[in-house]
Amino acid sequence: MKTTEQFVSFGQGNVEALVKSSQIVATGLQDLSKLMAASAQASMDEAMSAFRAMTSVRSLKEAADLQANFARTTVEKAMTQTNQVAETSFKVAEQAFAPISSRVSLAVQSFGKTA
Repeated sequence: MKTTEQFVSFGQGNVEALVKSSQIVATGLQDLSKLMAASAQASMDEAMSAFRAMTSVRSLKEAADLQANFARTTVEKAMTQTNQVAETSFKVAEQAFAPISSRVSLAVQSFGKTA
């Protein structure tokens, strides 16, 4: 039978794991926000550049080529950025779950023996 002090100590460890997990999530969300803001800024800059280029075209073919190139690069960059966001999200989730996972393992080791 575990003592009250051991249960209290274990509970404190759980709270500490939750706090650490929350800190990891908060930092990860900040990183994701920065990544998305930088991506949005780059997209806006590229759109403005394409718009400026469109104002100086001399033929419909040139305009169509410019638009096709802009569309292709936009889709390619969107795919790359989506992969970056997904990878970063998975990494944050994995890191955030680690403290909780270790507490669950400790609980199984500590309390599973007495059951």
